[in-house]
Amino acid sequence: MMKHRILTLAVIGLFLSVSFAASTVMAAEKDGIMMKNGKIAKMYEGRDVGPMDRMTTMANGTKVMMNGKIVTKDGQQSQLEEGQIMMLDGKLIDNKSGK
Repeated sequence: MMKHRILTLAVIGLFLSVSFAASTVMAAEKDGIMMKNGKIAKMYEGRDVGPMDRMTTMANGTKVMMNGKIVTKDGQQSQLEEGQIMMLDGKLIDNKSGK
């Protein structure tokens, strides 16, 4: 009986730890920089948390400037457009709804 209880608790602990790890990874996937209402805003866990306060370098080396200018690691330049989101991993996402 004691072994059954220990095994059950171990399985529950495993499931809880996996679910917490998954939620942390999913939250990190929603972090980035977006153009919203003509201004550059920071996103954390998918929510606008305020204006960008400095140039930000993404994980792949892409830089987003305070004015929304994007410069890739190899020097290519573009401009963050309304509704676009630059994720922290450097992927550019078109979010037409602007949310």
